[in-house]
Amino acid sequence: AYWSGRPRGAQLGAWASAQSSVVRDRRALDDALAVVTQRFAEDEDVPVPGHWGGWRILPEQVEFWQGRADRMHDRLRYVCDPHDRSWTVRRLAP
Repeated sequence: AYWSGRPRGAQLGAWASAQSSVVRDRRALDDALAVVTQRFAEDEDVPVPGHWGGWRILPEQVEFWQGRADRMHDRLRYVCDPHDRSWTVRRLAP
């Protein structure tokens, strides 16, 4: 479901690029994208590549911590309501 909602350019980019691999230069990426763009007709759905995957993460809470020299660090905890997926933020003591 996520794949079909991605922009066409992102789908083609997934086919053209082996993410995080070393590439010769920008032109190599552009050339690979041109090849893939020709491969899939404009009116054709781009299929999910076999090497592509992902995770859907639904956190229940997230905490952000930012250190300060005086050790009065900033801590913020965001808690997600499981019913409506709204977030509440609370400041925590260091």
